[in-house]
Amino acid sequence: MLLKLHEAYRKVAAVCDAELLGKKYTEGKMQLDINKDFYGGKKMDEANLITALKDLYGEDATFSIVGKKSVNAAIKAGIINKDGIIKVKGIPFALGLL
Repeated sequence: MLLKLHEAYRKVAAVCDAELLGKKYTEGKMQLDINKDFYGGKKMDEANLITALKDLYGEDATFSIVGKKSVNAAIKAGIINKDGIIKVKGIPFALGLL
């Protein structure tokens, strides 16, 4: 899994499954573009990603999360719940906005 932080008026954490990086999925009016510039960050295992997500949640960050492993890690970290997940071509996607 990959984590990249962007600085805006608050931190934005972009998280994706590494194998999805650079791919694009379209279904109806929905599109997932797992752009390398936005999502291409530091490779992390699940335990370290969960810790990082919890820390960022405490800092009032927002989150863009794509992929089965990444979404599951975000659920375990307590930053999203299953009701907030959508799928595009079977790829799970969630936003965490505070």
